[in-house]
Amino acid sequence: MFVIVGILVVIGGIIGGYLMEHGELAVLWQPAEVVIIGGAALGTLLIANPLPTVIALFKSVLGALKPSPYNQKFYLDTLKMLNDLFMHARKNGMVKLEADVEDPDKSPIFTKYPGFLKNHHAVHFVCDTLRMAISGGVGTYEIDQMMEMDMESHHHEAGVPVAALNTVADALPGLGIVAAVLGIVITMGALGGPPEEIGHKVGAALVGTFLGILMCYGFLGPIAQYLTKMNDAEGEYYKVLRMAVISFIKGAAPILAVETARRMIPSHERPTFKEMEKACKGGSGA
Repeated sequence: MFVIVGILVVIGGIIGGYLMEHGELAVLWQPAEVVIIGGAALGTLLIANPLPTVIALFKSVLGALKPSPYNQKFYLDTLKMLNDLFMHARKNGMVKLEADVEDPDKSPIFTKYPGFLKNHHAVHFVCDTLRMAISGGVGTYEIDQMMEMDMESHHHEAGVPVAALNTVADALPGLGIVAAVLGIVITMGALGGPPEEIGHKVGAALVGTFLGILMCYGFLGPIAQYLTKMNDAEGEYYKVLRMAVISFIKGAAPILAVETARRMIPSHERPTFKEMEKACKGGSGA
């Protein structure tokens, strides 16, 4: 949501200032420059990255237009889900969790929390870890190490599309110069013609440089920074899951394992202990 607001502010500030200086908006509309810069940027993206990365990049950019899912309500639902899971295991034994972790889509516990089930990697992260704990023969240290490696691998994978976007953003000022140089070449061929025509061609060439710099520092660069922060927020969420699961596997009581996880939540999204306790004792899942 704030990404859209920011984009509108950038556009409004630039156009507003331009109009205050009595600029003509029609001069900024140069389709040929857009084709040169946009096409070259897309080509750069395709040259530097495999198709799965390109697809993941476009999905990430579209996702940036939505609000972050990692808010206080989401964390409260996660804590309640973990408490339900741990209470079930404590009352009936860890073996009773086998049916839940083998098919979470049919689990009476997980199905109460569709928001969690939508995050397929988080579901596998929790279920695969509990599956190892149920099978026995694997120490808590080894399980903790496996969770850490899983988190590192996923975080690296999530960062690849962001790195690709940063590469394109860094290339845009140079591509803007390429468009400007092509415009100057065309202008040189028009020397001797009417001054108005020459001025129009020079203006079009400068618009190419303007667009390249604006797209880099006004749009793609900030979006890449936002996606980096979203990846970090996702990483914090997995730390919460890891702390809860490993604490319970080590023998902590369900409420203690959940409280340990709560304290891993970033302070601006962390529910209070009373809010967590109330959610765990009653209330519906979401």
